[in-house]
Amino acid sequence: MIEELSTASFLDELASGKATPGGGSAAAVMGAMGAALVSMVANLTIGKKGYEAVEPQMRQLLAESEALRTRLAAMVAEDVAAFDSLMAGYKLPKDTDEQKAARSLAIQAGLKAATEAPLACARACAEGVRLAERAVEHGNLNVISDVGVGVLASWAALRSAALNVQINAPQIKDRAWVDGALTELQALLAECRPLAESVHERVKAKLG
Repeated sequence: MIEELSTASFLDELASGKATPGGGSAAAVMGAMGAALVSMVANLTIGKKGYEAVEPQMRQLLAESEALRTRLAAMVAEDVAAFDSLMAGYKLPKDTDEQKAARSLAIQAGLKAATEAPLACARACAEGVRLAERAVEHGNLNVISDVGVGVLASWAALRSAALNVQINAPQIKDRAWVDGALTELQALLAECRPLAESVHERVKAKLG
């Protein structure tokens, strides 16, 4: 499975002439990296001298960041599957009116799937930004820079996923569905832009 490839193998696949994996899968990997870095900071705070008082919060944070990392890792393959289903729709025959109608329905279903996959990724990446905000509050100062890297990875992943929503949206005929998806996406971006910047600034302040 694609999410089980080594880093080198995944990058080779990403760089190849094939359409998948592409930007959507890369966004999921970036988001998973952001979540993993929050987990790292939590792991390096739990059990450490001077951080006993925040151990319950950090254990809860670790559980949530690990669940998020698992979800985002699975989204790498989900994005590929959604795109492949869309391509399959385009390859359907269109010789008769019935075939044209069936092909159009398949393409529209594929476009929705190929849009919902990165939208789900964007939701997950927004959660990664929120988790980083909690990590910067109580995380071990010796690894606080990793919170900064994590929040930047999650924010970049969210913006990357957004692009994959936006490229498909104009082709979807169900405009009410599209409007709902784009409204949700804009809300996520509006929430996380200042939040990610705030976490980044707080990390820099703690670096001294």
